[in-house]
This record gives sequence, C-alpha cells and structure tokens, in this order.
Amino acid sequence: MESTAEQAASTVEFRITGYAHPDAQALSAEVQQEYVRRYGDPDETVMHPEDFEAPAGLFMIAYLDGRPVACGGWRAKQAGPNGLRDGDVELKRMFVVPAARGRGLARAVLHRLEETAVEAGHTRVILETGSEQPEAIALYGSEGYTAIRKFGIYKDHPLSICLGKELPEAPATV
Repeated sequence: MESTAEQAASTVEFRITGYAHPDAQALSAEVQQEYVRRYGDPDETVMHPEDFEAPAGLFMIAYLDGRPVACGGWRAKQAGPNGLRDGDVELKRMFVVPAARGRGLARAVLHRLEETAVEAGHTRVILETGSEQPEAIALYGSEGYTAIRKFGIYKDHPLSICLGKELPEAPATV
C-alpha cells in the first residue's frame, strides 16, 4: 500500500489513443476478465476500433507514472429503437486496474469523456452496466446518471442496467 505522499507524487496523464492502441486492447482484455469474474462471461457487445475514432467517437487511457491504468471511450449513436436519440454517445469500457483503484481515476476519466462529448456537439451520454458492478453504479449515480430505457444486446438480461445523463450545451465560440 502506498503512502499518501507516494500517491500525491504520482503523475496522471490522459491520452486519446483510439481503441486499436495496444494499451487499449490490453486494458480491454482486463475488463473482459473482470466481466467473467462478475458475470461468468465476457461482454459480447461488438466493438469496432473505428467506432472510437473522431468524429464518431473517442477512446482514452489514463497513465499513472507512465503505466496504463484506466480507460474509457464513447461512440456516437443515432436515433433508433429503445429510446436512442441523435446526439447520444454510448460510454464503453470504463475500467481501472485493481492496483490503481481508489484514486479517483474512474471519475476523472468519466469527466474527460463527458467534456469531449460536449466539445463534439453531443447532448447525452448513455451506458449499460450490470447489477454486479456496484462501484460503477455508485459512481454514475453520484455523477447524475439516471435510469433510462434499456438498449443494446443485454436489454432483456435481468442484470442489465442502462443509465443516461443529459450533457450541457457546448459553450458558444466567439
């Protein structure tokens, strides 16, 4: 366990890497193992790297003292069934490695993802999580996310929870 002084001395850097980046793939593999531990199976949602490239999306990694320790991304959605709207972005692969938890990294990644979605002109963040992820549910609830109509491949799964948050308008440019 690191002391408070050691934690304070740590340097966090956020990089937009894309989903195809080797560090993104390594963290994604770790989160899949987390799903296996919690649910018995990996997430079978189809993830295409191009979905996370501008302007359709974004994927970022938080590096702690040069090591990739947290990630998350968003991909633009279009209006469709289950209450999806033009202007929505879907949050995907939010994850913090166990050794780096408790430092506020998930909240920091979430804030940066929301900021970049606003800058890209999006109006709402939506996500799907599960009842076996109480830490995620608590984080999203504390950040103003509320229940929305279920969507995606797990919409009929009893453990699935879908949340959304309206985003502020981007500041007008002068």
